[in-house]
Amino acid sequence: MLTYHRKPVCLSLISTDLPFWSVVETSGTLYQKDSDRFHLLLTAPPLITCELANSLSSEDALPPKTSSAYAPSSPRVLWLEISPYRVIMTMQGNGQVSYRHFWEQGVYGVSRYWLPTESLQPNDPIRLRNFTTNLALNGHSLPEHLRLEYELWAEKVQLGRYILNLEIKH
Repeated sequence: MLTYHRKPVCLSLISTDLPFWSVVETSGTLYQKDSDRFHLLLTAPPLITCELANSLSSEDALPPKTSSAYAPSSPRVLWLEISPYRVIMTMQGNGQVSYRHFWEQGVYGVSRYWLPTESLQPNDPIRLRNFTTNLALNGHSLPEHLRLEYELWAEKVQLGRYILNLEIKH
């Protein structure tokens, strides 16, 4: 039977070898699929875009982004499928960057990124590999803490090491 719980959530992504970190604190809906499988659905704030107007001449300045795809009120939906053995995270952003990660300890998973497109041409995803070095899920009847440690790869080039940390407050 499908049960759900509304919970405060803190999701962070940190690079251990690059100057990168991101934290999202929000509330999420935790769906229990069976005894050790869960789905977590949450809304993250929109992506912050940087304008290059200061470094460009007035003729080359970027026009303001007014289309609905870039509206600051466009929510990003994060959906995590969680089990003690694997995690799948999907983010859809209403015309912004979207991605899907698959992590399983000791396995090269696939990370796909879809970038916004200005044309009607379908865009193929950027495909990267990730190698999960550690996957730990803690909690009694419901998950309370998830820690994923992984490496991101493009062919034979390592693009950094990352820690994804998820805290679900009860």
